[in-house]
Amino acid sequence: MNQEEFFALEVPEFQYLSYTVGGGIATVTIRRPDALNALNQDVLLELAQVSEVIAEDPEAKVAIFTGEGRAFVAGADINQIAGIADVFAAREFALLGQAVFNEIAALPLPTIAAVNGFALGGGLELALACDLRVASQKAKLGLPEVGLGIIPGFGGTQRLPRLIGRGRALDLIFTARHVPAEEALQLGLVNRVAEDALQAAQELARQILKNGPVALALAKESVSRGENLDLAEALEIEADLFGLACQTQDMKEGTKAFLEKRAANFKGE
Repeated sequence: MNQEEFFALEVPEFQYLSYTVGGGIATVTIRRPDALNALNQDVLLELAQVSEVIAEDPEAKVAIFTGEGRAFVAGADINQIAGIADVFAAREFALLGQAVFNEIAALPLPTIAAVNGFALGGGLELALACDLRVASQKAKLGLPEVGLGIIPGFGGTQRLPRLIGRGRALDLIFTARHVPAEEALQLGLVNRVAEDALQAAQELARQILKNGPVALALAKESVSRGENLDLAEALEIEADLFGLACQTQDMKEGTKAFLEKRAANFKGE
């Protein structure tokens, strides 16, 4: 899709999100600060919509998700959960959250969660759906659901152990504790800690943007497809995608630039 085709599309008018793109960086800000950006059904549906916008936006090369105010996302909306009538409605709500976060995880570009404050429950699950996490020094992260008599339902019981290991994940889930940013860094739950999470995420995005966009997408695909396979199968996927990368104009430009000792001018082709 070229730029004219994209800008001819009607981008949704979001009630609870803002979407901006500049310099190759798409930024999604969840804007429900009075509720600490809690995820109700409307916010989840808007996150699904904005994922489609990012995927179709030719200007978006890296995407950052963050929150307005003192929270990233404080969790799912407890008022909505408390009003769930039966097991079928509860299951559907969990499946909705999982589907939305799966869309974010599947975006064909690098994604960064700028965890500017509380990232609890569904908020941590949203951050886990991103490729990288940058936390403010004041951030608190955790899965406190068992303290409410429920369990994480938007992917937390599955993504967290895959990221930090079963024992560490169960420690956080069983205790329902809120982890400060420095401990989250030690656990491998976040990649970086900074005074300003969004500013640090933008700097990380700019570092990523120096590299070939096709190669970034293929590298993400290789990791995603291979992480749950045995090594032999995963290496086959890597070899296939390496072969595709070597057929691109970006590969020709990147190797030529290296030999000529200059910065590469990647076109994403």
